[in-house]
Amino acid sequence: MARKKKDQFASAVVGLLFAGAGYTYLKTFSFETAAVVFFGGFVFVLLALFAVSLVRERKLNASGIRQVDEMSGKQFEDFLRLRYQARGYRVRQTPYRNDFGADLILERDGRRIVVQAKRWKKNVGIQAVQEIVAARQHYKADAAWVVTNSQYTKAAKELAGSNEVRLVDRTQLIHILLEKKAG
Repeated sequence: MARKKKDQFASAVVGLLFAGAGYTYLKTFSFETAAVVFFGGFVFVLLALFAVSLVRERKLNASGIRQVDEMSGKQFEDFLRLRYQARGYRVRQTPYRNDFGADLILERDGRRIVVQAKRWKKNVGIQAVQEIVAARQHYKADAAWVVTNSQYTKAAKELAGSNEVRLVDRTQLIHILLEKKAG
């Protein structure tokens, strides 16, 4: 659904650019002036989209735990991407769907870490641990983490322990949030 809206928006913008350039040509009979209007409008749209993206990232990066609790899963992944980049990791997001159990791939000092993000209202169970263990194999990672704004079930903790999966819970996430604000 969001993809369709983006495509419709892009089509509308391109249509407006062509309409503006066409109108300019009809009024001036100058191909060069019409081209300036078209490409000038294109550059303006790109700059506006870039500015909106920066504002969105700054707002996301400034989020506290209450804002995290209200995020969508995708927003939480974006939030963690920004946080781990700030901590010096090179971060790559996997596709939102068909991600083989990992949402982020972190790299630093020659190590690769797969991360599954779980922005949940309830405790995270063993399925998340099972998925990140599989992702570690698939992405040939050195380590696997599950990060949540919640807590973990006893079974998830036990399975994580036997599979060397790091579990980052609400308390640890709050420390990450405070670390960024202090720096």
